[in-house]
Formats: sequence, C-alpha cells, structure tokens
Amino acid sequence: MMNVSRIASWCIVATLLAISIAVGFNNAAALQRGPPDGVEGVEVLTRGPVHEAFAETVTFDPEPGLVAPKAPPAPIEELPPEQRPEGANVAWMSGYWAWDDERSDFLWVSGIWRSLPPGRQWVSGYWRGTGQGAQWTSGYWADARASEIEYLPEPPATVEAGPNVTAPSADHNWLPGSWLWQQNRYAWRPGYWAAGQSDWDWVPDHYVWTPRGYVFVDGYYDYSVARRGVLFAPVYFSSGVYTQPGFSYSPAMAISPAVFGSHLFLRPAYGHYYYGDYYGSNYATVGYSPWFSFNASRYGYDPFYAQQSWHHRQDRNWHQNIQADFENRRDHENLRPPRTWADQNTRLASAGNLNGQSFVVAASPAELAKNKEHPLRLQTLDKTERQQLSQHGQAIRQHGDERQKLEGQAADSSAAGSKSSREFQPGKGTLRPSPITAASADRLGKDHAPPKRHEVLKPDLTIAPTARNAGGGTAKSVQGEPRRAAGAAEVQLPSFAPQETPRRESKGPPAGRSSGKEPTETKGKPAGESRGPSPDRVNNTPQSLPQGKSPGNAKGPPQGQSNDRPQGAPQGKPPGQAKGSPPAKSNVAPQNSPQGKPQGEAKGPPPGRSNDKPQGKPQGEAKNKSKN
Repeated sequence: MMNVSRIASWCIVATLLAISIAVGFNNAAALQRGPPDGVEGVEVLTRGPVHEAFAETVTFDPEPGLVAPKAPPAPIEELPPEQRPEGANVAWMSGYWAWDDERSDFLWVSGIWRSLPPGRQWVSGYWRGTGQGAQWTSGYWADARASEIEYLPEPPATVEAGPNVTAPSADHNWLPGSWLWQQNRYAWRPGYWAAGQSDWDWVPDHYVWTPRGYVFVDGYYDYSVARRGVLFAPVYFSSGVYTQPGFSYSPAMAISPAVFGSHLFLRPAYGHYYYGDYYGSNYATVGYSPWFSFNASRYGYDPFYAQQSWHHRQDRNWHQNIQADFENRRDHENLRPPRTWADQNTRLASAGNLNGQSFVVAASPAELAKNKEHPLRLQTLDKTERQQLSQHGQAIRQHGDERQKLEGQAADSSAAGSKSSREFQPGKGTLRPSPITAASADRLGKDHAPPKRHEVLKPDLTIAPTARNAGGGTAKSVQGEPRRAAGAAEVQLPSFAPQETPRRESKGPPAGRSSGKEPTETKGKPAGESRGPSPDRVNNTPQSLPQGKSPGNAKGPPQGQSNDRPQGAPQGKPPGQAKGSPPAKSNVAPQNSPQGKPQGEAKGPPPGRSNDKPQGKPQGEAKNKSKN
C-alpha cells in the first residue's frame, strides 16, 4: 500500500502583519529539515489557492463560477496530519481539486484544521459538469440555524463606494452596504462606520452564485487569522500517483507565518485567495489582485486587509510601505519567494543562512512547535483518531454531493424551460445540517464568544436598482479574455484626500477573467489593471453609528480614499484597456415605477435604524431599529 503522508505540505497562517519573513524560526539551515522531497509524481508547492473555508472571498457583484475545460479527478484519500490545534471548536475539513490555468490541470487544495466561526455551518463547494466542461460553485459559511436555502435573482449592480462621511473616530471601520431581497424586490442597505475589534474579523453581507440562483450570506464574525486554525498548502500530483490502488496523502510541511503579511492575493473570478509568488505583471492581466489594493478596487471587500489597516491605523505610511514592497518584488524577480519546496531548498543551500532568510516559506512542524511567539498549540493524534477524522471527511463530501443534487436538478429544469432572467422566481430548498457546524456563541468560552452584532441602517428605497452590465447568468470560462468596464479611466495610486463620489451610470464585469493560457510576464510593464474613480458607485445617507453601539471589526478603505483599482501599478504607467461587455438584462424584480423611482419609494431615506434581520428571505415592513 502506497502512503505519501510525508510529502505533502503543511501551511500555517498565523498573522497578516507585515513582519520579517524570518520571524519565529531559529535559522534558515534548520528549515531545510523536514519531510523528504523529490517523490516522483508529487510536487509540494509553496504558492497557490487558499482553502475557501479558511478565507471566504467577498465580491460585491458575484458572477457564475469559472468553467474548467475538463472534469476534475475523483477526490483523493486524505488523512489529517499527526498533530492538531488544541481546542473543542476545531474541526478537520477535507481538501478538494482546484483548476490551475498555468498547468492546464487540477491541483489539490489540501484540507485544513479550522476553528469554526461561532454560530456558522460550512456548505461545501463542488464541481458540476456543463456543456463547456466543469463549473465550480463556491462554498460558504451559512447561519447554523438555517434549515432552508433561499435562491434569489441576480442582485443589482452594487452602489457601494466607501465612506461618504467622516469616521466617528480613528477606532472605527467602514463596513460596506449590500442589496437585500424584500417584498419581491431588492433594496439597498447603506454601509456604515463601526468600532473595530482586535481579535475578530467581520465578514460582511454578500451573495454567492449557484446554478439555481444567488444565496444571501448574512454578515458574521470570524476569528482573526492568528486564531483561525491551520491552513495547508496545495500539492500537484501526476495522474500516475493518485490513481494507484491504496494511495493516500497527509499534510506534513508548514509555511512561514510571515509569508501572508506580504504575499497575499485575491482572484475573484476563481473565488479564492492565493498566496506566494504572483508578482509578475502577467498575473494582473488574468485577475490576481494584491490584497492591499482589493478594497480600493470597489470590486469587493477584504476582511484581512481591513483588519490590518485598522491595526495600523496610527501608521500613516503603512499602506504605502506595503505597496512599495510589492513593487520591489514585482520589478525584481530575484526577491520573490520560491514556488516549490524543492526550489526553496535549492535557494537556501546556495544563499547561506543570512541572505537565505528572504527565501524561507516552508518549515517542518517541529520548527513550528518551537515558536514560542506563535499562539497556536498542537496536540498529537493517535492512528484511530486520524482514521475517524478521515471518515468524517467523506461525510463532508457527501453533504456537498447533496447540495450539488439540490441545485443542479433545479438548474437543469430551469434551463429546459428557457426562462429569462425576468421570469426567474425565488425558490427554496432543504439541505440537512452540515457535518461542519460550530457551537452557538453562548456555549463557547469567553475567548471564543464573538462581539455583539452591529446595529444597521434601514434599507434606502430611494436607491434605484440597476442591472449589471455583465449579468445574464453566463458562466466564466477560463478561455475568456480579461476585461475592464467600458470607459473606465486609467488612474494613479489611491488618493487619501476626501472626494465626491459620482452616481452610478454603468459597470463592466469585474477583473479576473482568465485567458486559460500560462501567463507570460512582460518586463517593464506595470503589474495590475488600473481603474479610475468609478462612475458607477454612489453612497447615500450619512452612514455612521453612535459611538459605543458598534462592535464592528472589518475596516473599509481609509477615509476619503478614491475608487481606484491600483493592482499595485506605479504612477504614470497605466496598463492597457480591454473592451467592455455589452449590457445585459436585469434580474431585478419588476419595477413598475419610472426609472429612478422604484416601487414603494419614499421621498427621502427613511429615518432611524432597521430591525431587518435578513437571511435572504422576503421581509415585511421595517421598524425603526434592530440588530443584524
């Protein structure tokens, strides 16, 4: 029986602080110890996608999942590692296949140890066959109390543009607004300022695309990265290895905690965070966005950047320093981190202990356990416990299969009826509770109970829903060209001076459509697709909460920041512009009122706070105040 339990990679995310790569390790030479490398058919990677249950992406205008040109292999047998983090609220979550367009093949996103977000349950993602290949549907953290899933029409184009009023204090974060489905139509709930939290990340309201419709995910508190668990690095297997009888795999290699303070990216079209070397200008053209620029792009919200920006709120140069570090690595290939475990060992052997520190990404679990500054404590599992956890991973996959059946059959039936977007009717489906469900907050200890939820603003019925230009429910294919909104200006780095935000006119599809070919880096070209102050975002009524009533966590762009989408591009070097896509029909519930005056419109923003507690379900009249 073949067992490669010593050739996979263990990836620990301890902090997103921009600290030295050398933190927590004795010396570079010690990092060369660990599991043997070079097993034929197995490549341990030191860059790649982050397991989506560890870091859920938040995109304002979500679109259908990417389509790979072929179906993924059957899931491999994955055993958890021999050590796990201490704690009762920690679960083993198995891995899955992800499409790698550079290889034109699938790689394995390893399972993770996860401290479960209080009061949430994990709904696994899945691959589903289509006429074009296989399409990915993302997983998400749902309310643990939910027994039904409500499938909604495509939400209108976002009007989120960041703060339009001064923060109550430097300790407040901006939390973005979102569309809510109410009384058979969408209504805009504005963003607002909320007090920050040092140990918790706020994941705001957002939508997840499924073949059956869009699912609303209400906002929730998640653990800060240092307390979130153990994240595993991806591995590339040749087909001759994982198809052998008796093959199994178990993670065994750790990644330096400091890596994620500098080498973090988002790829919205692929629904994942990525870490490692994606610095080349070629990666920006296929949708990789540096973590520090994603919030400013107005395509979505990054809780990790928001938290770190809040943590460094007294350092006026923090963002610029991160930008400078990114540009330095983008322009100097020799400063980028290694892409594989074998590459790291080669660099360390040739660079020496002192200079080799800049190349340190992977380390053995034994070195991790010696790190006294790391908050994570590990305990050893026996063979029986590991086998039980492996079987639990099969239960998670079965739950994902049930979700695929629930959503796939309805999608096939809808397609057979050739329903247009305006004919779409919201529907509900029942899915049994997930095998990965956290305990309620009142059953957790003091250190694991999240802060009190925010008071939110009442939906503003004066904001007219606008159809997305990129809508229509068309799946993203990896063969598509990256595009930018038609007429979008090419811009400089984000400005921190207060600016007025113009009202929405139109919006193209988000960046991140891949060409399906291996990116080719162009020397001397700027990295990142720039985007001008968005002509299509608008903020509304003053959006702040009384001090002392908002234990929020995440932070939006700094006060007055522009709507630029820098992608790390240096000033004066705008990238090329691709054509925008033609307008598409709206999925918004029919509005019988004239343009700009949606049905049920009030003459002004309703006063007071809302008591709406949306779970993606229709709701009646809102009272003056509530907690969400």
